[in-house]
Amino acid sequence: MNDQADSAVRCVRNVDALKNLPPEIRQPGTTVWVKGYYEEGDPGGKFVRFVSDSKAADNGGTVHAPADGGAGRWLTIHDGVGRYRYFGIFGTDRQADDALDAMANDETIYKIEADSDLNFARRHRMNRSRLVMEFNGFTVRTDGIEDAPENDPFAAVLFFQGLLTGLTQSLVLTEPLAEMSELFEVSDSSAFAVGEWWIVQSNALSGGAERELEKLIRVTEIVDATHVRFNYKNGWELAPGRTVTYKKAIPVEQVSVRNMRFIGAGSTDKTGSHPLAYEFAVECDAVGINAYGTFWPVVMRRYCTHYVTERCNLTNPVEVVIGGTGYLTQQIYCLYGHVRDCQTSNGRHLNDFTGSAYCYVDNCHCDGDDLGAFVTHGQYEHDLTYVGNSGLMSFANSGPTWGESAKRITVKKHVASWFLAFRKVTDLTLEDVHVFVRKGVENSANTGSFWLNPDGVQMKNCTAEAMVKFMQVSARSERPNVIENSSFALTQGRRLSHENVEAELSFRNCRFAGIDGNRFAGTGKLSFRDCLLEGASAEASALRVEGSAFSFHGGTMTNTGVVLTGAGDRQVEIGTGAAVSGTNAGKAFFEREEPGTGSTDWRFFNCVSRAADAETSHYRIEAGRNTYLSTGSRFEGGRFAVADGAFEDGGHMLHATNVEKGVDRSGLPGENDSIRHGSNNLIINEKKVTHED
Repeated sequence: MNDQADSAVRCVRNVDALKNLPPEIRQPGTTVWVKGYYEEGDPGGKFVRFVSDSKAADNGGTVHAPADGGAGRWLTIHDGVGRYRYFGIFGTDRQADDALDAMANDETIYKIEADSDLNFARRHRMNRSRLVMEFNGFTVRTDGIEDAPENDPFAAVLFFQGLLTGLTQSLVLTEPLAEMSELFEVSDSSAFAVGEWWIVQSNALSGGAERELEKLIRVTEIVDATHVRFNYKNGWELAPGRTVTYKKAIPVEQVSVRNMRFIGAGSTDKTGSHPLAYEFAVECDAVGINAYGTFWPVVMRRYCTHYVTERCNLTNPVEVVIGGTGYLTQQIYCLYGHVRDCQTSNGRHLNDFTGSAYCYVDNCHCDGDDLGAFVTHGQYEHDLTYVGNSGLMSFANSGPTWGESAKRITVKKHVASWFLAFRKVTDLTLEDVHVFVRKGVENSANTGSFWLNPDGVQMKNCTAEAMVKFMQVSARSERPNVIENSSFALTQGRRLSHENVEAELSFRNCRFAGIDGNRFAGTGKLSFRDCLLEGASAEASALRVEGSAFSFHGGTMTNTGVVLTGAGDRQVEIGTGAAVSGTNAGKAFFEREEPGTGSTDWRFFNCVSRAADAETSHYRIEAGRNTYLSTGSRFEGGRFAVADGAFEDGGHMLHATNVEKGVDRSGLPGENDSIRHGSNNLIINEKKVTHED
């Protein structure tokens, strides 16, 4: 045995020399070192071996056929990693499309690496799994790329798409498909097997795309003849009689694209370009894609699950006005996704969820975000979490076509110029969210504002520089609407709640600054505990309230007050350490604008009211149906203003065990069986103190 002879390796100058080796050298297993692709020493050097029975097509990189047409092929020796330089591609002067197709279609290659900048002129659709495309930070260009189909956001340079098998099953539910249940009713469970993937879809409602259920989910258990367990807890209950359809899919799995700098080309839906799309995909990641000048989303996803999009950026896309354009990532019917450490500049949306659930977005940031950095379409999204991001937010705000609905969205440690969640957003949780005024932009008048649906909304530690307002369009939640430890600066005359708000709003330890004619126009109850209400000045108009009940416990009101508006019975309760002081434009802390349109119940207990001048009334009670109770309170300065006839029709007044200092009592009515205010009070005047009993 000649070990020295066996270890000898034949060398050739380049690929042409390899292809022209004579037949006597083309022996099974012969190994050749190719010193360069075009010439000796260029980056295309590689080892090849001869396989005499191979009939694979010559692809110019991993398969080379003899120039004389003889049998067999020279196959590039690799360890599962394909490289564009095997194909003689060392830069953008040669299109990389054929090389990409050759490597992606080779099941022995599990990773494709770029060693230089590349240019692609075709849009590639692939359905293979277990592939890593590593671009190593090199630039991908698309100069001269072929036109895309009209209005096709999946016409990316790299489109990985699973398959629908054609196997379907539909049924009309005979029982509720319960919320938070992973047990689904099917017509025949024998068609399903553990580990399979299926698209599940409910029938549309009145909106053309209004579906509560549409996801790619995996079978985890066959329970019985008509029930299958999936890896998804249903987010919205479906009632008996609704139609559910299942479609079997074979997804692409574990395909990731990494570390690419992408330069788009063109400015229309046909000529524009974007790097990556996934459909029917599982565990397919996008990492380190930095894109410029794209048209459709940088990372487009539909029916994806268990994925990560991280360290991706988008700068200055060519179009941001047309729907779907200028996104960093759009995710339709997706589950269990994680978007993190991403950024956009002057784009439309950084992150868009449509019909998606159980996803997490963190440490993502936007500048030039006036069109909305973080959005959902409102196609029944649920259980989405955002932490530590910055940029304008808008949830469920794309119109009735999709249903305008979302549920259990949580946002923490966020900074934005505008926050919109005023459609059917249920059980919204906000913590440490701060909105600021941004001048010189199209929506500058609305920046610095929260717009919220009071349907289980809960806020903690939030601030707004211009406004918070509530617009109720749904009442699905069992949670109270509670806002605590938050601070809101207000814009003169703007509504704090719209007329459609019937839900109760509870504020705890909150500050409202700059009150001047602002109003709660809804009919729901208002509750303030340990809050600060501050008028813009001593000449500012008081807060206008149409709700059926207003309570203020603890806290302070300064240079403002409450004007009850509208028809119907009303209740005002001020107590438990509340302090009212200063004055306002109406010269009354509490009054009713239209007293003849309903009864009013006035309650003051254990509170302090200090008027800044003699003209300011602690309360102004006009003729009508009123009841009044004040105990344990302190009134200083100013006056009491109660009209004759204020306590007719069964009304009454009890003003007892209070302290009055320098209060003008001339506006109080005469006492009778139902009016008592002179006895059991400590009345302190400038010259004397009297204890009337």
